[in-house]
Parts: sequence; structure tokens; C-alpha cells
Amino acid sequence: MSSRQSIDDLYKQQDFYIGLSLALSSSFFIGASFIIKKVGLIRLSRIGSVRASAGGFGYLKDWIWWAGLICMGIGEAANFAAYAFAPASLVTPLGALSVIVTAVLASKFLKERLNLLGKLGCFLCIIGSTIIVIHSPKEAEIEDLNLLLDKLQDPAFITYVGIILSLSLFIGCCCGPRYGHKNVIVYILLCSAIGSLTVMSCKALGLALRDTLSGKSNDFGMWLPYFLIVVTAVFVGIQVNYLNKALDIFNTSIVTPIYYVIFTTLVITASAILFKEWGRMKAEDILGDLCGFFVVIIAVILLNAFREMDISLNDVRGIMRPKRELLSHKNQYDEFLIETENNSLSQKQYGSGDYRDI
Repeated sequence: MSSRQSIDDLYKQQDFYIGLSLALSSSFFIGASFIIKKVGLIRLSRIGSVRASAGGFGYLKDWIWWAGLICMGIGEAANFAAYAFAPASLVTPLGALSVIVTAVLASKFLKERLNLLGKLGCFLCIIGSTIIVIHSPKEAEIEDLNLLLDKLQDPAFITYVGIILSLSLFIGCCCGPRYGHKNVIVYILLCSAIGSLTVMSCKALGLALRDTLSGKSNDFGMWLPYFLIVVTAVFVGIQVNYLNKALDIFNTSIVTPIYYVIFTTLVITASAILFKEWGRMKAEDILGDLCGFFVVIIAVILLNAFREMDISLNDVRGIMRPKRELLSHKNQYDEFLIETENNSLSQKQYGSGDYRDI
């Protein structure tokens, strides 16, 4: 019995590391896809095409945008496969690593700044992701599609789906046309809300594919996988459309972190409601997982919110100088201000004297 249990544990660990590897690779492709698509959208705007935010679809004829879409497709495919092997509470937060890829490539190809705080954010993002990996659940949430079908009928999850669909419909029909061009949250909230349902359908569809390919069961003899394929295709289309609008209107450095925070929060919420994975975790693992997620959020904010600040390592070295040097520099600066003010006053008086003489 113990030998059988050890073999099962070995397979669980193997699945965990396969899912982890796929999640890491997907972060690279997805992060790069944001930059490639943004480059395509910028090029289209320069040649006078109707922008995506104005309802234009000229990007469908641009090969650079298609290259970005293919890159995102590879990343999403790896991400999709990762959900079949590892828990959603592990795979989704690791998407923060795509923020690092986006930030580095944006500084290279879009000439967006990556200052000292941005580099610190990249470092903290890696630390937070490592904490999440250490404390995330190592076992699969569910092993059988029939059991998943029962969980999909849970009143709590049905309520969540109803709220998400109602919110998305309200934003798409009412808030989007009015406030989508003014507030970055609008389109990203819709994209993230639909995305949380997409992840759940991808998780279920990945489970069906894995069991079918391994010969464990013929899940495609049921109606559920085909329904999940349709749902996934529709939801992905909605996400791509509204994400393009957000990218076209706002800076990539703003869209990426906000999308990550909202999307990941909603996915973790949906996963907790559907799979109830938090109930099988130890208290310290739950706390560690949350701490890792908060570290990543802080990292994402540092990486993007202070991007325009001109701060470097030399500024930090300046702070570490002896007090005498700092006071000396301050006194010199104060003397310079006083001298400038006196010169300005003397020029005004001289001008007034001339006027009286005339």
C-alpha cells in the first residue's frame, strides 16, 4: 500500500513540475506578444488606419500584429496545458513573470523607461513568484470530468458566473462606449472578468484532453467538452477584442499590470469557488500564497507606476553620502537660489528706474 502511495505521489510531483515549466514558458511568450502587437498597432496608427479603439480592424491585415497573436497563441497554449497539470492558483499568479518580459522588451523596442524602481520591481516579482510556487497546492484539484460536472452545478459557482456575465454585459453595452476611452479600468475589467471564466473552461477542457490522450477515459464521448470548446472560443474572442482596445488607447506599462492584478484576483476567486482548493491547504501555505501574491502586486506597481521618474543608482549613492557633504550641497543650492532671486529683483528695479527717467 505504501509503495502504491509513493508511486502516486511521484506522479503528482511530476505533473506539478510539468505544469510549472509550461506556466513559466507561457509567461515569456505572452509577455513578448504584448510588445509585438503594440508595435503593430503603432505602425497602423502612423499610416492612418482606423484605430482599434475607434472600431477599426486594420490590424487583421498587419503581419506584425499576427506575429504577436501567434506568439500569444503559443503562450496561451502552454498556459492551457499547464492548467491540465497544475492547480490554477499556481499557474495564474505566475503570469506576473510576463510583466517582467513586457517591461524589459518595452524598454528595448518601445523606448519606455526602466528605472531603478522598475528593476527593483522585476526582482520582487521573481521573489513573489517563488513564494507562490513554494506555498501553492501541489496536488490536482480534481481528477474526473464527471466530478467537475457536479461542481459546475454548485449554486455558489452559478452565482459567480451570473455576476460575471451581468457585469460584462453592463460594461460592454453601457460603460464601455462612454468611459472606455477615459478610464483604463473599464475595458480591462471586462477582459479580466471574462478571462476568469475562460480559465475555468480551459482547466476543464485540459483535463478532458489529458484523460482522453492518456487512455484513462473517453471524456469526448460526453457533451461537456464540446460545450467548453465553444465557450472558450467565444470568451477568448471577447478578450482579444477588448484587450486590443485597451492597448490602443493606453500605455502598455499601465495596461499590463492592471490587467494582471484584476485578472489574477478574479481567477483565484473563481478557482476557490469552483475547486475549493483552499480548504485542503495548511494555514501557513494559505498565508504564504497570499503574501507571495501581495509581493507580486507591489512589484508590478513599482515596475510601472513610477516608470517616468528619473531615478537611478547614482541617486541612492548620493543619499548615502556623509551629512557634511549633503549639507554643503544644500547650502550651495540655497545660495544659488538667493542669488538668482536677488538678480531678478535688481533687474526689475533697474527697469522701473528707466521707466521713471523716460
